Amino acid sequence: MNTYLLIVVAYFVLITLISLLTKKVASRSAADYLVAGRNLGIVACAVVVASEWLGGMSTIGVSEKAFTSGTLQPILYNISTAVGMIIIGFTVARHYRENNVHTVSEMLENLFGKRARAISAIAFLFAYIILAFVQLQTASSVISAMFGTPWLQSVIISSVVITIYTYIGGMHALAITGIIHVLVMFFGIGLATFLGVHEVGGLGALKDAMIAQGSPTNLYNPFSGGLSYAWSLILGGVLGGMAGQASIQPIFAARNASIARKSAVLSAFIIAPFGILVAILGLVAKTGNFFSLQGPASPLWDPAHQVINPKMVLPTLMVTPEFIHPVLGGIALAGILAAILSTVGPVNFAVVTIATKDIYHGLINKTAPDQKLISTARKLVILVNLFTIPLAYYGSGAILDTAYISYGIRAIGAIVIVMGIYSRGWITIEGVRLAFIGGTLAVFANIILRRFEILNIEDTYVAIAAAVLFIIIGNFIGKSKPKNLNSRSEDPKTEL
Repeated sequence: MNTYLLIVVAYFVLITLISLLTKKVASRSAADYLVAGRNLGIVACAVVVASEWLGGMSTIGVSEKAFTSGTLQPILYNISTAVGMIIIGFTVARHYRENNVHTVSEMLENLFGKRARAISAIAFLFAYIILAFVQLQTASSVISAMFGTPWLQSVIISSVVITIYTYIGGMHALAITGIIHVLVMFFGIGLATFLGVHEVGGLGALKDAMIAQGSPTNLYNPFSGGLSYAWSLILGGVLGGMAGQASIQPIFAARNASIARKSAVLSAFIIAPFGILVAILGLVAKTGNFFSLQGPASPLWDPAHQVINPKMVLPTLMVTPEFIHPVLGGIALAGILAAILSTVGPVNFAVVTIATKDIYHGLINKTAPDQKLISTARKLVILVNLFTIPLAYYGSGAILDTAYISYGIRAIGAIVIVMGIYSRGWITIEGVRLAFIGGTLAVFANIILRRFEILNIEDTYVAIAAAVLFIIIGNFIGKSKPKNLNSRSEDPKTEL
């Protein structure tokens, strides 16, 4: 057994044991399994929120984009989500927690009625299935680099590990292991970044090497790669978090509204620095200084020194002895996998929670007892992971770009929720329904048009524009109806 594998296996044996220890607690009720009994403190809640963001996109995705662009623009992913969590802390976090909801769609039901919950749940389910298979791809890229296995085998191995990890302990396991993951990922990635910058001769030498390869002279400026893409990252990060089931679910699990608010703000100071470390590693890898062209073909470089798979940049760097000692590389790999699992757990769990509470419990079996809900949730953990295997295997495209399809759909939810909480007179149930239906369809239509090079508009812009347009149309339709036919009057909710 090689050093890399030995260290990573030892780490995840520890994590699995911790998950097993939480199983008894997690099985007492649906609330215990799905939202940790609503008893998370500030640190645990903040870490689980941060863990959802510091995953495959913050590691594999950011390093891939930094590598291909030759700039630090991808750090905007982390910076914007950090800003988004601060905004959430001072705006919607208190409302989420005080309403004792399990999902974002349940919050929409409180605001607009049952039909809003049903249509939003379907849209969010699409959004998180996309995010789930993207996260599975990131885990698979690490497994492939570490074992040298074909892509399909790497996807299956990763799916099995993720299924076991999520199935056993529920939100309790995610909270406890999340703290360990954050410590390991900052130590491993931080150490690798320090060594990488030192080996290339410092940030100045790294900049010179990137400029020699065609990067802009202001490559350390986050906006150097283009304003349009930069602003799409910012809007997606800020709005995507407000209606992001995975990032919001730990806030549902906070002990009270005050802890929910403070933990959202605290999470921002964990999220922001991590993207800078990983993006710098992407640039370090782009220098090519550490990759030997001798011996077996590298999954990253071919004999002509051309990039084959940018998704493999970060894990390949960690298993390159010319760059980092195998022991330290193993720790860094454990950190990368910790980051991915710390996100993929909440993301897959978000899909399971939406499917269990909003669709199964909300629409199919409204009288299901707690044990039936737990049983259903655990079955869905397996089903979701099986469903994402072919999507991860056949899916193509840059990780961050694909993930922002999900962020676009979630941005629709953010606009609706903010309007519902602070300006309920400005939006009707018809506006809500059309925003989710029309906005989601517009995002998928944009994907097709971009694939055939008919249009080249970022998904976040399309989602926001479509949501606003359809809210206006829906409001016009809703307000033109007789008052007793308006859905909100049929299913009145208590004011927040």
